Amino acid sequence: MIHTTSDDRRDSRREALYRKISRRLLPLLLVCYVFAALDRVNLGFAKLQMSEDIGISEAAYGLGAGIFFLGYVLFEIPSNLMLTKIGTRKTITRIMILWGLTSAGMMFVQDMNSFLVLRFLLGVFEAGFAPGIIFYLSYWYPSVRLAAPTALFMLAGPISSMIGGPVSTWIMTRFDGVWGLAGWQWMFVLEGLPTVLLGFVVWRILADSPLQSRWLSDEEKALVTRDVDAGRNPQGKHEFRQVLRDPRVYGLALSYFFLIGGMYAVIFWLPTILADNGVESITAVGLYSALPYAASIVVMIVLSRRSDRRGERRLHSAVPAVVAAVAMAIAAFTTDHLAIALTAIVISTACSWGSYAVFWSMPSLYLSGTAAAGGIALINSIGLLGGFVSPLLFGYLKEATGGTLVGLLVLVGVLLASGIGIAATRLPARIR
Repeated sequence: MIHTTSDDRRDSRREALYRKISRRLLPLLLVCYVFAALDRVNLGFAKLQMSEDIGISEAAYGLGAGIFFLGYVLFEIPSNLMLTKIGTRKTITRIMILWGLTSAGMMFVQDMNSFLVLRFLLGVFEAGFAPGIIFYLSYWYPSVRLAAPTALFMLAGPISSMIGGPVSTWIMTRFDGVWGLAGWQWMFVLEGLPTVLLGFVVWRILADSPLQSRWLSDEEKALVTRDVDAGRNPQGKHEFRQVLRDPRVYGLALSYFFLIGGMYAVIFWLPTILADNGVESITAVGLYSALPYAASIVVMIVLSRRSDRRGERRLHSAVPAVVAAVAMAIAAFTTDHLAIALTAIVISTACSWGSYAVFWSMPSLYLSGTAAAGGIALINSIGLLGGFVSPLLFGYLKEATGGTLVGLLVLVGVLLASGIGIAATRLPARIR
């Protein structure tokens, strides 16, 4: 006869509680982030038509792709510090409505100046969304459970990239010329306006914290609060001014700078790389572009669950980044063989996204309180400068050399630097 102890019953109730929280929060947050990431993915496909319509060079496109991150970086820390004062619900609602309207407004781009202004504003209005949600999840999950829900939220990146290619290219071809608008204009409208509607959904549904939720019992609220408080690192930083003096935070930020540099250069330039290597149909470019991100979904889930199970973060993030660098090196030297190069890009992209997913469970283990909100924003702000620099540099190198080899080799270097940096930044090795 099997006896059930009180500890077993508590563990069972705890597991049921966190499944309940995940069912309630993660689907909505995931859908919101899918549309946020789609704003970055669809520009690469719009370029295939838009460059000729408004007359922009490769380097100018790289500047426009990257200037988004400049606006994001400038306003991210203020946005996250404000989140701790006014709450997540108001912050995310404001972000989504403004960025949705601006994304749809990309249909009015007529020249280089309007292109740069709208891309910059898009970064300004979206600032604080992803780090705000990462901070928000730390209200609901203790550190020992944080990698898996964080990775599920981060799945929005590869999901949007996987569906964004086929959907964006379908809109561009199906609606081209309808009501006198180009296909790329329709794409921005149809992929931007749903974000505005989601902003109102967030306002009605999202609770600022477990204590303010109407769908948790008092006992469940108390259990979550105890678990989260018990999972805080007592030696970690709790105030933002401590974060500003902490070299480990800057170590994480610099590592993230290189990781993001490698990831976003691929996001913005993959359609062009494929087109330059003989994929002529816009629809085919969209379908091929989906493959790296389908693989990324699998790798992110496997790595994050293994990281939670082993209680280890640093190597689970560093090793995939190094593997991504090696695979990108193979892609750089096999551009004349589409099958080999595409396979290598699939592996590189999947590993970089896997590294990215586990990476974001590290700051929440080390930081808490105002330090967590500001520290996560600081790491993300410095890191996202990589999203500004790498597309711009890739575009310049492509225009200067007439090919993608040198640009891809630069990506090898930045991914390798990211892996080394993460491995060298020692935070608590195991979660207790």
